[in-house]
Amino acid sequence: MPEAPKSRREIMEQFVAQKPGDAFARYGLALECVKLGDNEAAADHFRKLLEDHPEYVAGYFQFGQLLGRLGQLDQARRLLSEGIVAAQKSGDMHARDEMQAALTLLR
Repeated sequence: MPEAPKSRREIMEQFVAQKPGDAFARYGLALECVKLGDNEAAADHFRKLLEDHPEYVAGYFQFGQLLGRLGQLDQARRLLSEGIVAAQKSGDMHARDEMQAALTLLR
């Protein structure tokens, strides 16, 4: 009997297992977990991403959005504030402005 095809999440998990330092792969896996409603796994992947790659600006925005939806507003505000600083350091003014807007909505 042929093996069932792997889900998108399984493929991404396998890639992250093979290359745990790949920021884009971990970010993609976190987003896939969000899409599937596995918020706990998504939060774990976003945390690991930002621990290992504090310059990965998009991670702050998406993780802040997730925390906001989960009602963890203080954590969401802190994360978005950190993301604004990271975006300014990297010169990504678009991301900075998006996070500033998201932060304003949480106040």
